[in-house]
Amino acid sequence: MSTEPDHLERDHPVRSAAPDSFVRGLSEAIGGPLGEHAANPDGRPGRFWTAARIVLALCCLTLALHWVQKSPCRDGDWQDNTQYTHFCYTDVLALYYAEGLNEGKVPYRDHAVEYPVVTGYFMGAIGLPVHEIGKNNPSINQGTWFYDGNALLLSILAVATAAVMLALRRRRPWDIALFALSPILLFTATINWDFLAIGFAAFGLYAWTKRHPVLAGVLIGLGGAAKLWPIFILGPLLFLGLRSRRVLEWGYAFGAALAVWVAVNLPVLLLWPDSWARFFNLNTSRPIDWGTLWYIGRFLDTKWNTGVPGDQGPFQWLSDHIGVLNWISYGLFLVVACGGIALLILLAPRRPRLAQVAFLVVAAFLIFSKVWSQQYVLWLLPLIVLARPRWGAILAWTVAEIGYYAAFYAELLGAGGKPVIPEGTFVLASGLRLATVVILCALVIREIWRPELDVVRQSYADDPDGGILDAAPDAPWVSRFRGTVLRRTSSA
Repeated sequence: MSTEPDHLERDHPVRSAAPDSFVRGLSEAIGGPLGEHAANPDGRPGRFWTAARIVLALCCLTLALHWVQKSPCRDGDWQDNTQYTHFCYTDVLALYYAEGLNEGKVPYRDHAVEYPVVTGYFMGAIGLPVHEIGKNNPSINQGTWFYDGNALLLSILAVATAAVMLALRRRRPWDIALFALSPILLFTATINWDFLAIGFAAFGLYAWTKRHPVLAGVLIGLGGAAKLWPIFILGPLLFLGLRSRRVLEWGYAFGAALAVWVAVNLPVLLLWPDSWARFFNLNTSRPIDWGTLWYIGRFLDTKWNTGVPGDQGPFQWLSDHIGVLNWISYGLFLVVACGGIALLILLAPRRPRLAQVAFLVVAAFLIFSKVWSQQYVLWLLPLIVLARPRWGAILAWTVAEIGYYAAFYAELLGAGGKPVIPEGTFVLASGLRLATVVILCALVIREIWRPELDVVRQSYADDPDGGILDAAPDAPWVSRFRGTVLRRTSSA
């Protein structure tokens, strides 16, 4: 027997404007939301341009414009700080030369690549053939070929991610326009190789949704071997499994992820251990990066302290003691944030949706990390669209992110000479970015605690991303645990 409410017809699309107050308000400029008797209002079968196809076309358009936006940097002739004045810098092109790919160096064997192995494999798979072609055709610009090849494949992964999101939200296809039309995608899609990990993570979530935990683990493990963060998704999955008595299936996914991660790392670890360890050593020794919580705190310390030993604020002191900062950062993320999310999963009135808690974990990692590169925003974009597809809050966050993006390039321009903007302006932009991510987390937590406010639950009976968790009843001990904790909290 179906557990879905009678008013939820299978895969019945939601009208794009009606459910969201922000979009509904904007739609008034063109006559308001479509009515009940509008002809084919949601792009249902019968026309070629269904809602899903429109969203995918918009995603392709955004990525094409992204390529145009990056085109001033494609030739690698970065004179007069072109890469900063045109906002077109990309690691993909810079590292073609920095990692020795232009000289035919094999990643890890000939050069210690600073990324996890799947990213290194990807770089080599494109870079080495480009180098060979360039040797036989000296007239071509190898850097341009390398960037264009990467941009094409990363854009395919971005479109595939949008397609997976559409498959996960068949009743709410217009939500995915938040991803497809995002200025974040427009400006940052190919700054680095992040869509490798994002693509694997998206397909892993889809496999979990289709109740294939082993395949989900394989894909998440590959994502974690490209950039580490997809592995974090397994944490909330464990506690969701505990709540719904589905720990065995989580074990299958975890075992598969671990096996795949080891399998793709082991050859490099055994053959070139120093090269393999560079990613981990670099992240351990890196100082406080621009725009992080710790950077903001260090700037504020300068208002009251000189920064010399004996007259340092706490953030200034941590800046000189990176080992201590590492442990504090790990502790805040793993113990405080992840521990709090685990309790939230167990204490919430209804089991939270997977996308909600996955977003919270990845966002917490960025909030407390000492490194927050500009392209890391891509990690959050698909997760927040799946977790809380509210246009108003996401657009506010997007404005803050683009403001930080512009301030970051202004800071880079002023790094070697006369400042372009005051340091306080950059810190303000960093603080606004941080604050909007925290606010998004608070809004997601609010909807977990008050599930009646969750627009996705208004379209689906339970969790469209839950797979084996979907519609699963709570384990009996969860209600007892929740009651005990809430009674003690209220009496305290």
